[in-house]
Amino acid sequence: MTEYRINRRHWTALLGAGLGGLWLPPGTLAQPRWQQDPFGLGVASGSPTHDSVVLWTRLHASGVPGTGPGREAISVRWEVAHDERFARVVQSGQAVATPELAHSVHAEVRGLEPDRWYFYRFLSGDAVSPVGRTRTFPRPDAVVARLRLAYASCQKWEDGYFSAWRHMRAESLDAVLFLGDYIYEYPGKSSKLRVPGGGWVITLDEYRRRYALYKSDADLQAMHAHCPWLMTWDDHEVQNDYAGQQAGDSGTADPAAPADFLARRAAAYQAYYEHMPISAAVLTRAIAGLAEGAEMRIYRSVPFGRLARLYLLDARQYKDPQVCTKEGRRGSATVNPRSCPQWHDPHRSMLGQAQERWLEQALAEHGATAVKWNVLGQQTLVGQRDFRPGPEQFLWNDGWDGYASARQRLTGALQRHAVSNPVFLGGDVHENWVGHVKADYANAASANVAVEFCGTSITSRSGGNGKLAERLAENPHFVFAECERKGYGVAEFTPAGLTTTLRVVQDVSRQDSGIETLAQFAVQPGRAVIERL
Repeated sequence: MTEYRINRRHWTALLGAGLGGLWLPPGTLAQPRWQQDPFGLGVASGSPTHDSVVLWTRLHASGVPGTGPGREAISVRWEVAHDERFARVVQSGQAVATPELAHSVHAEVRGLEPDRWYFYRFLSGDAVSPVGRTRTFPRPDAVVARLRLAYASCQKWEDGYFSAWRHMRAESLDAVLFLGDYIYEYPGKSSKLRVPGGGWVITLDEYRRRYALYKSDADLQAMHAHCPWLMTWDDHEVQNDYAGQQAGDSGTADPAAPADFLARRAAAYQAYYEHMPISAAVLTRAIAGLAEGAEMRIYRSVPFGRLARLYLLDARQYKDPQVCTKEGRRGSATVNPRSCPQWHDPHRSMLGQAQERWLEQALAEHGATAVKWNVLGQQTLVGQRDFRPGPEQFLWNDGWDGYASARQRLTGALQRHAVSNPVFLGGDVHENWVGHVKADYANAASANVAVEFCGTSITSRSGGNGKLAERLAENPHFVFAECERKGYGVAEFTPAGLTTTLRVVQDVSRQDSGIETLAQFAVQPGRAVIERL
């Protein structure tokens, strides 16, 4: 496993360099003449506010002169402009791509104008990156006419082509909300579509290689360069079904020992940071602290004028382990709550106590009066989903169903603070589910607290529609579901209402697949009721 013995001061200096905040004497940094394109993994932007954005790239190992990844710190210049030709540069700076951080760059650009689109690029030696497009959000007190978000998750390499990302570029988006499972950590199976992406992913170098594989996809790269992304993660960025500091279960063939899980998680978290357009502020104790179980804080909220506030939640890093999985196994299962005494334990949490307190405070401060729409982006399905007809329930213990008391605390907070128009956006289940989040699922007449749109996967496989009718009948709070098609959702928020469109590719096995609209829904302000259009 990767060693984490570099002292914290050294890591702080490295991060400062990567952000362009560290001065080094002339001649310290390499100014290479590149034999290959060092920007082969593309560019990206993320974490937008009304006056800032994070710009990302990584000098990919295969492009570093010589053999291997290279051990030199390399100077990287960044530029932000009003125009694509960079005739009107508004800001520029210098960062340092270090081998300790996989030659990644996270340029945190501040002092930008609100509610404005920009172009950006990176330069190193004689190489120039592709041009990316990004934007700032409106000021918190600004009157805004529209917010258009795409939400997506779950893109297993072997299960299909990423053509959904190509079509998403035509959606006139303000931002992308990515809700987890950016990579998959277990070996790819034989596929007629793509060469499997390698074996088990356990070490830091293996996670880096897996991210590099995914980011080699041209459609994914182009979508990253098209607009800013808001990021959260789920389990496969580390290990299937992990919960907090407990190892998950990727099957008996997984060579990783549960006792080494914190080292594996630290490697996975570092690789995630190295490959995502997120701020160094997520590293609460620097990268060296990850090996000791330090958090990487990715939950946050950001306003989009007075129209909406976006909450990015982390329902994986802090969650209590799943309960009543059969045969003492770790990970997920469908469980009859009546046979599981721990099911309703009020102390169990999906978000962790600190994040719950933060969310409660944020909802109390902003939820009722500051904005029209409160949008909660999190990993999975919120509403209760009973898998079998009849009086006995069989619920999934890895999702919100398995944390019933935590869900009640969340819905209770929405009611207690009179949060205006709450909307949950989720992923994880590889299926489209659209429904009403209830205050009490034991009472069919219980009030609708919120609406939710849980999206399908970009490619990752799912079950079929064979039992769909009976599942909808068993769970009437859902108004729509579809379990086969792949794609993404587009949510458009205006003062007059929310319109959500489910977009699905025609054939995930074809790189040139077309796309179509599966269904469309509307929600009026002040009414937690979904209408199909």
